[in-house]
Amino acid sequence: MNTVAASPTTTPATPASHDLRIDGTRLWDTLMQLATIGATPKGGVCRLALTELDRQGRDFFIAQARAAGCTVRVDAIGNIFARRAGRDDALPPVMTGSHIDTQPTGGKFDGNYGVFAGIEVLRTLNDAGIVTDAPIEVAVWTNEEGSRFVPVMMGSGAFIGEFALDDVLAQRDRDGISVAQALGEIGFAGPEPVGGRPVAAYFEAHIEQGPVLEANDTTIGVVTGALGQRWYDVVLTGMEAHAGPTPMSLRRDALLPAAELVGLVNRIALAHAPHGRGTVGCLSVHPDSRNVIPGRVSMTVDLRAADDAVLSAMDAELRDAAAALAARTGIGIDVRQVVYFAPQPFDARLVGAVRDGATRLGLSQMDVISGAGHDAVYLARVAPTAMIFVPCKDGISHNEIEDAKPEHLEAGCNVLLHAMLDAARRPQP
Repeated sequence: MNTVAASPTTTPATPASHDLRIDGTRLWDTLMQLATIGATPKGGVCRLALTELDRQGRDFFIAQARAAGCTVRVDAIGNIFARRAGRDDALPPVMTGSHIDTQPTGGKFDGNYGVFAGIEVLRTLNDAGIVTDAPIEVAVWTNEEGSRFVPVMMGSGAFIGEFALDDVLAQRDRDGISVAQALGEIGFAGPEPVGGRPVAAYFEAHIEQGPVLEANDTTIGVVTGALGQRWYDVVLTGMEAHAGPTPMSLRRDALLPAAELVGLVNRIALAHAPHGRGTVGCLSVHPDSRNVIPGRVSMTVDLRAADDAVLSAMDAELRDAAAALAARTGIGIDVRQVVYFAPQPFDARLVGAVRDGATRLGLSQMDVISGAGHDAVYLARVAPTAMIFVPCKDGISHNEIEDAKPEHLEAGCNVLLHAMLDAARRPQP
């Protein structure tokens, strides 16, 4: 899958490059072409990681990258890197990218926008005859969504060393197919080593996946960082019994304290506004029978915050309240943390470049924080990183009706263009 296309012109960058703009129609048309691969009847996309449809999407990306004069490499976890040479190709690359795998009922823009905004940046530099000092790379990260295989953000996590390659290759989907097998079947078990090389800077453009920008009638979200996350599996154990003969005062109903816990999670988050988040997303009642008092309830809790001290305080509040609730009701409550992501601030210099770019282009902007996980969260552990958000309609994502305005996508890509051009023009420390 490696190729070398014709080298771009070596005309040096000039001050006129400040006037550069991407071709918004070309970007939109490319995204709409990609959206036909795995298109759903409701207007969305289902292109799960490492399926045949994912292979077709990957092949489409590679074709676009080669047409833009890039060399293409694939590593052992299936991450794809399209590289545009720089004047000093020994410098670490300035990188952008995202993912093209989707949720089962996904949309046209989540991840896909960030990948093909990167391709559009390369096309624009080619059109203007600009050669950057440092090389530029566009990455497609494997299995960001985690819909078919866990963990989520698998490719970027392996790239930075968060996951051992053998461990993620051994992960299996519901049908028992391993990541290694799936990569082989679609021809993307690449020869390149995973990670272990420097990255000068990483930018990721993305739809917001929330309602804040649209609610504030703002085009560019300058992402200062990502919320930390703690996920829990909680099990409440009482005693199932017949709903008729058992008096109310003698019951050990596990659902009652579970209901209190749902409200408690909400109150914990509200007490840590504006960035506190608290969600009970799953709740399972056993034995789930109409006339049986629930004897066991399993539930999930998701806590998020922008500051690690705040997230730790929320953790303590949850555990203390659960212990007090168990003592008061006589119901056993086991709280087990299963996921922890520390809050991740992004690089102040690159965040400033995004902010300055929006100002230079006359675009409305506001600082935001990402409530979701992105590949950028992992890249920020090994390289200076920043993200650019643009609005999505009604804040809806992970849904077939996910939508975004072409002019917003164009604006975000223009900010990406200038931020990357600035970062790639000079040797990086």
